[in-house]
Amino acid sequence: MNRPNYDAAMLRVLQTVPQGTPLLLHSCCGPCSSRCIEELKEHFRVTVFYYNPNIADADEYEKRKREQLRFLRETGWANSLEAPYDPAAFYDAAQGLEAEEEGGLRCRACFALRLGVLARAAREHGFAWVCSTLSVSPHKNAAWLNEIGQAQAEKYGVHWLPNDFKKRNGYLRSVRLAAEHGLYRQSYCGCSFSLAQAERGKESRAAK
Repeated sequence: MNRPNYDAAMLRVLQTVPQGTPLLLHSCCGPCSSRCIEELKEHFRVTVFYYNPNIADADEYEKRKREQLRFLRETGWANSLEAPYDPAAFYDAAQGLEAEEEGGLRCRACFALRLGVLARAAREHGFAWVCSTLSVSPHKNAAWLNEIGQAQAEKYGVHWLPNDFKKRNGYLRSVRLAAEHGLYRQSYCGCSFSLAQAERGKESRAAK
């Protein structure tokens, strides 16, 4: 069965969208946003929406947020829209899915939460298009992200930009841009469950 090529779909849209069209881009962190904004800014007027209630530790959340804002200041590539830090919303979404492995159904519920808030914020603030940086990660399910993003965009009456930013060496480019700007790169997704899994992995490797 042929899988949808979300990167090719995005390139087709980019050929038709009027330059400077407003787009609200959900960002998980500065490093992941770097490659995505670099490409999108040539077509859209990008505003970054840093909404990540999955990050369990408030200090970690603020650290990633500061790095995101610093990157935007240094490059001037995009504006930013303030989003609330609401970890209770994530734990509500993850209820009953606590034992899921990273990349499983708990992550899907997290995607739905974040992309739903993104689409609602876009409607409230007058953005015609929405997108997310999450697909730049090799660990994120691009099919889920695009299915959920499209559904949430339709729900709130905005347009979802299909994407798979890891394509065309997108992840490698994000790593290089992060290094160029000295951006902090975290070692886990952000939630307490992914942190616990990462710690178990370290302990397992140390025991070998």
